[in-house]
Amino acid sequence: MSDRHFDLLATRFAEKIYGGAKGAIRLAVLQADLSESLPDRPLRVLDIGAGLGHMSLWLAERGHEVTLAEPAGPMLEGARQRFVDAGQTATFIQAPWQALPDILTERYDVVICHAVLEWLAEPFTILPVLRQLTVDDGWLSLAFYNRDALIYRNLLKGHFKKMRRNRMAGEKQSLTPQEPLDPRELAAQLEPLWRVETQSGVRVFHDYMPVEFQSKVELADLLEMELSHRRHPAFAGLGRYLHWMCRPV
Repeated sequence: MSDRHFDLLATRFAEKIYGGAKGAIRLAVLQADLSESLPDRPLRVLDIGAGLGHMSLWLAERGHEVTLAEPAGPMLEGARQRFVDAGQTATFIQAPWQALPDILTERYDVVICHAVLEWLAEPFTILPVLRQLTVDDGWLSLAFYNRDALIYRNLLKGHFKKMRRNRMAGEKQSLTPQEPLDPRELAAQLEPLWRVETQSGVRVFHDYMPVEFQSKVELADLLEMELSHRRHPAFAGLGRYLHWMCRPV
């Protein structure tokens, strides 16, 4: 298995993730957590695996100096156009994460790494690089696909044969990540480098709702309820993604 990039799936990725309530909830939770944690001053931000630039643009619009690193050309071009349309500027780098220590000459106040680890052949190998690129008093915003939520979803669907085979990865052309992460295993890997300060679930209930209920509820109500329950002790761990704000050890 190798790292997976999205050259051929960029359009589908954009529509799937950001074309509806799922993407809106994801952005709302991530933005709420960042707004809560980051100081109110201009920061140097590095967005690794920046995709189409939704998060980077939001940060740039708030006065931060943003660098986007993305290995997939179509995704990076989409991000560049998004910035042009919004009248914002940024630095754009087409490169995989492995190349960044040799390309970048500075460290950053904030490193963003959202929905990256689960697409890597060896997810934990990126963690020392994330630390290397972050200043000693900086922040890591780490969002990852939650294996616990995928297991729970399969249990609800009665996919017991799949559970017995322990095959949680998506198929080759699926947008289910190839390496869903066990939060406990990731926490153990983070411990020597990072201290997790806040933990939020992203879509703690939406994805479990029957489709007929999803279609009836207003987006504003969905966002309100997801935000208010994102750190609930019983529900946060069911988030399809988990978002951890971390500080260097």
